[in-house]
Amino acid sequence: MKKVCLSLALLLILALSISAVVAQDEVVTLTMGSWRTEDIEQWDAIIAAFNEEFPNIQVNFEPTLNTEYDSSLLVALQGGGGPDLVTCRPFDISLALYEQGYLTDVSDTPGLENFGDVARSGWIADDGTIYCVPMASVLHGFIYSVDMFNENGWEVPATVDEFTALLETIDAAGITPLAMGTRDGWTNWTMGFHSNAPNWYMGEAGRQALLAGDAAITDAMFVEPMEFVLSWAPYLPDGFEAISYADTQQLFPLGLAAIFPAGSWEIPIFEANADFELGAFKPPVPEAGQECFVTDHVDIGLGMNANTEHPEAVMTFLEWVAGPEFAERYTNLQPGFFSLSDYEIDITNPLAQEMASWRQECSTTIRLEAQYLSRGEISPRLEAWRLFPAAFAGEVTVEEMAAELQTYLWYPDGE
Repeated sequence: MKKVCLSLALLLILALSISAVVAQDEVVTLTMGSWRTEDIEQWDAIIAAFNEEFPNIQVNFEPTLNTEYDSSLLVALQGGGGPDLVTCRPFDISLALYEQGYLTDVSDTPGLENFGDVARSGWIADDGTIYCVPMASVLHGFIYSVDMFNENGWEVPATVDEFTALLETIDAAGITPLAMGTRDGWTNWTMGFHSNAPNWYMGEAGRQALLAGDAAITDAMFVEPMEFVLSWAPYLPDGFEAISYADTQQLFPLGLAAIFPAGSWEIPIFEANADFELGAFKPPVPEAGQECFVTDHVDIGLGMNANTEHPEAVMTFLEWVAGPEFAERYTNLQPGFFSLSDYEIDITNPLAQEMASWRQECSTTIRLEAQYLSRGEISPRLEAWRLFPAAFAGEVTVEEMAAELQTYLWYPDGE
């Protein structure tokens, strides 16, 4: 009888061992949703690198049009479906998905200890839960034609006065200084105000004061950079009121303007379309010698669909994304999107390298109203997109614009 029991036990162990082998050999297929349809080739390369270490976890990158991603993702999640891996926008959009139970707590993901507080800020709930692994940020500044600057002997400006004088010089040479229009007001707010304003409100110090209610957008440190951006009007293309963001993306690489108020996400587009050397300079400071600040905005994270049938495989991928190999591959395959981790990365793209160097030269911050302040029924961000073109057109004053924006900021006590 003992022999029979022993034999049965051995058979059971053998069966379990075979099941484990089969499980290890079984291929699991995950889907990844995203709004970046232009990233298919890059993600194919990243996933291929992941599969060198984890060949049994296949990941299909299935992006949706940027304008349709949020709504289509929400519908899929509400129906119990959606991608296994959810590319997360920062702050309130993804926070709402987490609060509704569609994203999983990933706070214990190994590797997250290599991401600082600012990196985590885009995907952390009020109770401290992290619901998406931070992937990348984008930097704000100016991209310019090196060839045009060299041919005309123009110098990169360091101060606001030098910047304004440069625009005047470029304009006097019969060249459009800045490739920006006002048809799409988000560019005025994002690449105008958000790029430059931190040098007035001292980055995180001013942003935290606004969050705490100790400052208001009507204060000089916020109004003056609005005035600075509006002062660009004489240096924009003729008919700038009708010129869209897409138009400027064509004007600049065609050499029809000297400078593009930019985010680092423009790097691949301009490098593919411009036949001249590109350079970048950080936003000018109001006073010579003062500390500089750059907007290094948290932009993309990756989370786990709470409805996934493969949580272990998803967590394996997220852990790899939180590691150093992904950080370096992503940064170099996506020039202009910079890892939010503390890993030391060898950036190979010269223009991306130049912009990334600003992190060492200046203090960094995120976009002013991105965290908490946009939770109200009326979005201050969307209203700024409306108000800036109106201010350029002379329909509202900068003081009126600031006063109206202040009313849209959300505070817990309603004040």
